[in-house]
Amino acid sequence: MAEKKVENKIVAGAGVYDILVRPVISEKSAKLSESNGVVFEVAKDATKADVARAMQVIYGVKPTKVNIVVTKGKVKSFRGRSSGKQRDVKKAYVSLPADAKLDMAVAAQSK
Repeated sequence: MAEKKVENKIVAGAGVYDILVRPVISEKSAKLSESNGVVFEVAKDATKADVARAMQVIYGVKPTKVNIVVTKGKVKSFRGRSSGKQRDVKKAYVSLPADAKLDMAVAAQSK
């Protein structure tokens, strides 16, 4: 008898679309895209494994590496009287395989 090969499909679970908030468009992210890297703003409670799973489910690309950085919000003053704080941002720097193609225009429109 011929053996059937079973593929492990990653199924979109509850909240997988809430992990990747939006792509970050900056000079640094544009430079990273030349070497198959993308940058996403992610949810505050997202882990590296969550980001990798979301990339595989949403874009069909399995990342080779995921790094996460939390940028603390700056304190700003408004006309010298009152001060406020910008929000904290959690970003994921995702490295993709050499043969993977990810269109950031499509990524920006999906949100």
